[in-house]
Amino acid sequence: MNCPYCSSADTRVVNSRPSDEGAAIRRRRECTVCGRRFTTYERAQFEALMVIKRSGRREAFNPDKLLQKLRIACNKRPITEKQLREFAYTLEDTLQAPEVGAEEIGLHALRFLKSLDDVAYIRFLSVYRDFDSVERFIEEIKQLGAPSSEAEPEKR
Repeated sequence: MNCPYCSSADTRVVNSRPSDEGAAIRRRRECTVCGRRFTTYERAQFEALMVIKRSGRREAFNPDKLLQKLRIACNKRPITEKQLREFAYTLEDTLQAPEVGAEEIGLHALRFLKSLDDVAYIRFLSVYRDFDSVERFIEEIKQLGAPSSEAEPEKR
């Protein structure tokens, strides 16, 4: 492992422990050249889940990309980083398919956020559904309070 500070390949593992409930190994490393420490994570890598974008383009599923979007929706909300990471990193196992549409990933994220926090749900939904007016926000907020709010968000 190369040092991210001085690019030396001469590093040593100082500490190693399970992380993400056993799904990864967290390693503290120290560069023997510059003496700085850094953390790496080791995960098993399986055949990549391919995401089919709306344009038809395919790309490998990147949980960090989803995590970034979830963080934006959950900014200043009572949702922990651990909850977001667990969802993003276990979604690939949940989907259990070699290819999945971006729409399906978005729906899973919406269900997850709706179960945690209505504000984060509306924030994510507004970008996901490309809200273009205040009326769309109001319409969705009214649906949250409706008795049938357990239903899937409307596809538009």
